[in-house]
Amino acid sequence: MKLTPLVALLTLALASLTSLSAAMNSITYPAKPGPGAGKRIVFLTGDEEYRSEEGLPMLAKILSQRYGFTCTVLFALDPDGTINPDNNTSLSDPAALDTADGIVMALRFRQWPDATMKHFVDAVARGVPIVALRTSTHAFRFPENSLTSYKSYNHFGREVLGEDWVSHWGANRKGATHGIIEPGAETDPLFRGVSDIFGDSGAYETHPVADAKILLRGQVLKGMSPTDAPDTYLKARKSDGVEQPINDPLMPVAWTRLNKNPNGKTNRVFCTTMGAATDLTNEGLRRLVINAVLCGFALDVPAHADVTPIDPFAPAPYAFKGYRRGLTPADHALGQVLRAGTPPPPAPAKKD
Repeated sequence: MKLTPLVALLTLALASLTSLSAAMNSITYPAKPGPGAGKRIVFLTGDEEYRSEEGLPMLAKILSQRYGFTCTVLFALDPDGTINPDNNTSLSDPAALDTADGIVMALRFRQWPDATMKHFVDAVARGVPIVALRTSTHAFRFPENSLTSYKSYNHFGREVLGEDWVSHWGANRKGATHGIIEPGAETDPLFRGVSDIFGDSGAYETHPVADAKILLRGQVLKGMSPTDAPDTYLKARKSDGVEQPINDPLMPVAWTRLNKNPNGKTNRVFCTTMGAATDLTNEGLRRLVINAVLCGFALDVPAHADVTPIDPFAPAPYAFKGYRRGLTPADHALGQVLRAGTPPPPAPAKKD
């Protein structure tokens, strides 16, 4: 049947809108020239507290516009297409992982369906480099009665990244974290141009696996300012119940390791328990993460990588239920200032 010009135009417009709607389940930043040319990184957001849905798009913009990677960011979405990091069964466009050359992740206690998990598991099995931030040590938590085929991924943190969730060490919103480079690691390429690492999230208790190379330890501060003094109180480790001074020894907060898959492939892994979106306002930490991506791809690390955010970056404070409501992946487009979104609903009135 021959279409009239008007019908043909309407058909084309409808097809374009359908394609745009599908594309906006995630967002892809096309690459400008740079050392990562031809490589695609997929960013996995999805944590309820630390605003990975804001921090990872910022990193993706830097890596696409300054370092030549094509970067695709996936989100936890509600059925209406808005970003909801509390929806722990959702990952938009998981098939993007099938063409991923690397993964940057900041996940917490996800319970993805098996079909979604398979895309992730297959990407890891290919041996892609992995950069994992903050709560990725406990990226998955399937209940005991879950019918998933991937319950073993409850220990993805320990088995792949080098550590699971243990406990909070420094207290969130009370004692910030000053990054102290591990003696002997100062000359590691990851630290080129890196200084004054600070994050306003609290340190975690960690005891990385034996083959992990510890790069950075977290000094717990008495307050939330970089100029605050180190804290001195005693605290019992959850791992063995032994009490120690909070900063003696310091807990590891960043390390690398080589994860060897059963199929003979190896993932270059960088993991840090820092990495809340507010932590990433710190230039030193941002540069360490960008350097880690370059090292993961065995690319040269510049003496002082340019890690200035492409667009203004003022993340929401970390908090449960603290995400910006009503935003979609399109709100993270290049050239846009992230809008505030709609305010959260009022807390229920306290009962007398």
